[in-house]
Amino acid sequence: MSQLFPHLFEPITLGTRTIRNRIVSSGHDTVLDDHGHIGDDLVAYHEARARGGAGLIVLQVSGVHESARYTSHVLMATDESSAPGYRAVAEAVHRHGATIFAQLFHPGREVMDGEQGMAPRAKAPSDEPQERFKVVPEALTTAEVKDIIAGYGRAAKRITDAGIDGVELVASHGYLPIQFFNPAVNTRTDEYGGSPENRRRFLAEVVATVRAAAGPEAVVGLRISGEEKTEDGLVATEILDLIGHLDDLETDGRDCLDYFSVTAGDSSTLQGAVHIVPSMQIDPGYATALSEQVKKITDKTVMVAGRINQPHEAEAAIAEGRTDMAIMTRAMICDPEIANKSQADAVDEIRACIGCNQACIGHFQQGVPISCIQYPESGRELTFLPRPRMRTRRTVLVIGGGPAGLKAAAVAAEQGNQVVLCEKEPQLGGAVLLAQELPYRSEFGGAATNLSAEAARVGVDIRTSTPVTQDLVTEVVPDHVIVATGARERMPALEIADEALVIGAREYVRQSPGLPAGRVLVTDWKGDWIGLGIALRLAESGRQVSLATAANFAGAAIQQYTRTLLVSQALRTGRIEFVNDARLVGVDADTGYLQSTLCEVVHEVEGVAATIVSSAPRSVPVDLDFGAASVTVIGDALAPRTVEEAVYEGLTAATALTERKDAVPV
Repeated sequence: MSQLFPHLFEPITLGTRTIRNRIVSSGHDTVLDDHGHIGDDLVAYHEARARGGAGLIVLQVSGVHESARYTSHVLMATDESSAPGYRAVAEAVHRHGATIFAQLFHPGREVMDGEQGMAPRAKAPSDEPQERFKVVPEALTTAEVKDIIAGYGRAAKRITDAGIDGVELVASHGYLPIQFFNPAVNTRTDEYGGSPENRRRFLAEVVATVRAAAGPEAVVGLRISGEEKTEDGLVATEILDLIGHLDDLETDGRDCLDYFSVTAGDSSTLQGAVHIVPSMQIDPGYATALSEQVKKITDKTVMVAGRINQPHEAEAAIAEGRTDMAIMTRAMICDPEIANKSQADAVDEIRACIGCNQACIGHFQQGVPISCIQYPESGRELTFLPRPRMRTRRTVLVIGGGPAGLKAAAVAAEQGNQVVLCEKEPQLGGAVLLAQELPYRSEFGGAATNLSAEAARVGVDIRTSTPVTQDLVTEVVPDHVIVATGARERMPALEIADEALVIGAREYVRQSPGLPAGRVLVTDWKGDWIGLGIALRLAESGRQVSLATAANFAGAAIQQYTRTLLVSQALRTGRIEFVNDARLVGVDADTGYLQSTLCEVVHEVEGVAATIVSSAPRSVPVDLDFGAASVTVIGDALAPRTVEEAVYEGLTAATALTERKDAVPV
């Protein structure tokens, strides 16, 4: 038992099941489906978290009706062809002592994908339009409502018959069950609309149907947003009233529900959707204020999601009575072993999630399998794990101590190689050290901390303040060289007159020079964190700013939820003028000249005291003789991109060492 986290590792009983600890991986879409079914990739993904010590794993949503297809890759539990997949994942998770539930789901009007690229078609309580996906749904007939309710029951029986321990009804984030309860969305006049009792009817009938179908041995829970946090959304008092009614439901002398899983937010607006996967701008554990209120009105188990990334955050929430179980989903995407490490009190070995949202929900929103920028093995377990070992120990020289070089060095050493990593700067981390200096981005520095610690733990010979010279190559005598020298700032060709003050973005962030009084023009070629972050820093210090981006809009390259929070903060300052689809072509004493990327129009920004330019960086080459050593170039040294590509290429470069003809993997 952990000495540091006694509450977190105390078993808990849900219905007929005893969960070995309080750590939960909640339902989250992985895009690891096999044509709508559970295949080998998804089994391996969840088995890794079960092996890593998770107490409870909840599968991603399973559609209960043909009208529940909210994406092209949703799991469907509508016929018997789905059963083998549920059986396989249940067996894999049970092998490692974890418990597994499945989510029962219907999106209602929250549909993202249309068939073959066409506009989405959705069915909902009423035809009230959905703002975020621009969907106008079809109103369900009473007969269709009853058929969907029956679909919940059929799916519950199919899933539990396949060996899954329980089912969780998804009524969170504005999906169909809660749409029926929301008077702003449900304008029906039949038995499922109008009065509060009628608006509760759909969810109450679903709960009772699922309990009867799943049987007395299965666990049945409900996931719900404690507050939707958007205009026209349900507030905490309304949700608590609904929970109170559901809490009392019984079937054949048994409670219909065994637990409540509390989250926050609503999918129908950008404002509410940021809480589906809250990014690093939001405080850790913030939603425990909602679960604490739920615990006051029910004796059933309560679990909560919302930026619980570290075991001490989970322990405190449980010890203080704010929740009974802690949902740590992204923490386990980033480090599947976080439960085992926490139980062993090996907290220094935890690879902490930084809430960047780039490769987890960011990948999902691109329709590709999820992963993690710090741990690209997530979602790729069958490709990269278990780690191969080298029978013959070789010397690997890694040039550059940024994310790419650190990952390559750590993996190569873990495989059994002798690894020397040289970084010319006194501190490891590369461009991550600049990224963490931007507003609401400080946690990003954790990526450098985590990767550095991993390399040190596996015995990498780390040499900082050490440029790689020909003499050093001669000293090390590498069998293989991995070049990860990153990229440097590049200034575009500009017409600059009258000694106008023009500064590169990296130079500005690194040195924070004083700027003369007046408006600052920030130009941004990519639409990522850099231009928006600098503009926000200046605006929050009281400066007037013009942010010109060559992208369609500021922050276009940032994951949607993260961008929403950043831009909303920028708007609140009232000091940032946004200019989209424009590139900087010239600057004089007090004017910046912006060329439209769409046509010949030139936009002038007047009263400019200084211009900060974020442009495409340039790779840093290496010109050395490595003799007979093989060479791999990765990360920004290959082509400037993001941390995700750098770390992934570090992984693939090191893994490839075991595939060389002169290597003999164990």
